[in-house]
Amino acid sequence: MAKRLATEVQFQMQQEGQLFDFRKSDTPPVLLVLDRRNDPVTPLLSQWTYQAMVHELIGIRNGRVDLSAVPGIKPELKEIVLSSDQDAYFQKNMFLNLGDLGANIKSYVDEYQTKTKSNMNIESIADMKRFVEDYPEFRKLSGNVSKHVTLVGELSRLVDQGNVLEVSELEQSLACTDAHNNDLKNLQRLISSPKVSDASKIRLVQLYTLRYEKFQGSAVASLIDLLYKNGLSEREIAVRSLTYTLMQYGGASQRQDDLFSNESILSRGRSALKGLKGVENVYTQHQPQLAQILEQLLKMRLKETSYPFVENPTAAGRDRPQDIIVFMVGGATYEEARFVSMLNAATPGARIILGGTAIHNSQRTGADAASDSKL
Repeated sequence: MAKRLATEVQFQMQQEGQLFDFRKSDTPPVLLVLDRRNDPVTPLLSQWTYQAMVHELIGIRNGRVDLSAVPGIKPELKEIVLSSDQDAYFQKNMFLNLGDLGANIKSYVDEYQTKTKSNMNIESIADMKRFVEDYPEFRKLSGNVSKHVTLVGELSRLVDQGNVLEVSELEQSLACTDAHNNDLKNLQRLISSPKVSDASKIRLVQLYTLRYEKFQGSAVASLIDLLYKNGLSEREIAVRSLTYTLMQYGGASQRQDDLFSNESILSRGRSALKGLKGVENVYTQHQPQLAQILEQLLKMRLKETSYPFVENPTAAGRDRPQDIIVFMVGGATYEEARFVSMLNAATPGARIILGGTAIHNSQRTGADAASDSKL
């Protein structure tokens, strides 16, 4: 699919040459066309940064978020708009994790509380929501922030309701480490827990299937039996493309990269060293495969045998790229968008744009996600 798209783009550029005959630069831009199946793990993971969490737990569709199902929601907040172009607060906070986001909102509420000389004790998201409700003039002066107080409050409620912290910890372990016995024990426990949603149970088994596809002691069959015993119907599991269809789409035979860094002694060593560097926290260990691809491209180390050009580039085309357009056939994620934003900020002279056929979360694929294709 990626090769076909790249070939079609090249054909159109040759047919419409005048459209592309502008701003000649010393280093030509690079269009990098990737296939989602090379990294099926990233869309399956719970997210902990603001924009990605909203899309994962509630959903962003055409820049809008439907909050009509939120308990006690006010009529004016039943549907809200999230736009980094028009909402300065969202633009500033969209890549922050939930803890930092809550602290930022609290500082804003504290500032207003000082102005109004209110003595209300504000220690939690719930306290902030009560404050906003008790001071309607605050909503008028800062309707934008009160919108975000409501949204963060709903995220916190959904995290508690779905036991997302515990689920996410196991997801990260499955994505980033080889610890089969421990992973299997924790997965069996969570499948048996009534606090964990059916969707999360299925997603965990999907991640286990991808991680331990080639492991001799893989227990996929017994995990599916355990799903049945805990109330999931055969049809529901089949609809989720639990094992065989998932492997046909994004299993090891369909991927060209060593996604889990476990297919050779050298890659296992690199994976172990990477784990020693430490991470922000246990819930954000994972880095999308796109991170490694872009870092290699910027260092001029991306293998042409794995990522060939449609046609051999000129000498200038082999210089370190400055403008990179990444297009993900099969859909991108907000986790990848966050990484691209961070890479742009950390790499002077490089400008990277990410797009794709869809923006995924773990529940939405295909046409349903295609309407959100602006990253």
